[in-house]
Amino acid sequence: MLSDKKVTRFKNTALKVVGINLEQKWGSKHITDKFVLAYSGGLDTSVLIKYLQEKYNAQVITVTVDVGQQEDIKAAEEKAKKLGVLKHFSIDAKDEFAKDYIFPAIKANALYEGKYPISTSLSRPLIAKKMVEIAEKEGATGLAHGCTGRGNDQVRFDVTLGSLAPEMKIIAPVREWGMTRDEEITYAKTKGIPVSNAAKKYSIDASVWGRAIECGLLEDASQAPPEDAYEWTTSPEKAPNTPEIVTIQFEAGVPVGVNGKSMVPLELIEEVNKIAGKNGVGRIDHIEDRLVGIKSREVYECPAATVILEAHKDLEKMVMTRHEVLFKQQIDAEWVFLAYAGLWVDPLKDDLDAFINKSQENVTGEVKLKLYKGSLQIIGRSSPNSLYDKNLANYNIKTSFNQSYSKGFIELWGLQTRMYNTLKKANKKKA
Repeated sequence: MLSDKKVTRFKNTALKVVGINLEQKWGSKHITDKFVLAYSGGLDTSVLIKYLQEKYNAQVITVTVDVGQQEDIKAAEEKAKKLGVLKHFSIDAKDEFAKDYIFPAIKANALYEGKYPISTSLSRPLIAKKMVEIAEKEGATGLAHGCTGRGNDQVRFDVTLGSLAPEMKIIAPVREWGMTRDEEITYAKTKGIPVSNAAKKYSIDASVWGRAIECGLLEDASQAPPEDAYEWTTSPEKAPNTPEIVTIQFEAGVPVGVNGKSMVPLELIEEVNKIAGKNGVGRIDHIEDRLVGIKSREVYECPAATVILEAHKDLEKMVMTRHEVLFKQQIDAEWVFLAYAGLWVDPLKDDLDAFINKSQENVTGEVKLKLYKGSLQIIGRSSPNSLYDKNLANYNIKTSFNQSYSKGFIELWGLQTRMYNTLKKANKKKA
């Protein structure tokens, strides 16, 4: 639903492109398409507005979905107005994103290739969903996004939009125009589109779950990221000289409190972002395998995700059996791949969700972490459902555990291994 939307219709700017009214120039019968464009206010999607108006003679409706990217949503609206869009929708989806997208990812310990908390990936199906809702409401004929042909987002948007609105055409003009980033900047300037200094240096994508930084100097994988690439995390060298202890409370697999204070999902994530970021925790720099086969150097800031996911994994190990933990690792890996690969609406993900939700019923308790100059260390955990018994594990306490049983267990546990090596030794003698 669009209960949190803000819509602005701009009078006398609906069809204006570079000072020309398209309806006057070509006649209204030539204005055949109405596209809903996912609009961030950044370079790519701002250029897209002009491109759609000029190349497709189309009316453009822009949609900006606030998923906690910490950008000026009002500025994006004003920018869209100046570029002559028919309507602009600003949708506050932060709470929905936290509850319905991030929290399932926490349950699934969602780290792509063991490093990336899929912060960008998670927001795409939500943005696509809002685009379709607007398109259906406004009678649009098509959906547009600003993804390139080299990245993963084109897959996420195309698959999700095509699944939710199969009757609508989907276009990704950046794939067809073939402009480099420098050429985009030049094009923008010729069309009077403001270009920020950040856009000239980096390509940024953010949500409350993380911030992705690309382009420029970062494309040299052998070089350390410049400090100005980071905004959410303090440089470890400049982080506080005293460690900070933070405790995360969980109920049924999701975080519900920080340092004993109960919080709603969005508030909790924002709070942990502040705490971890202040201590330099959450910087990620790795080589990532994109869906299209390209290896890319990716730099992220994910303070809350880094802390919460580590705490969640630790608590799971305390309350789950070994068999559950090992099997769930396989399920988690498949879940995160589906989310990363644009298959959020695939039925297999629903199947995996059913298993994961069941597995989380006993994941209740708290985890204590120490944050210090970019490092993170778990220093304690507790749960009413703990399978850890210090009396069984303690070497100095007499318990009901009969240690003599271990001899028989070891005999059976290593039986086939011993048989194999005995046979191997006998065969060597024959040779």
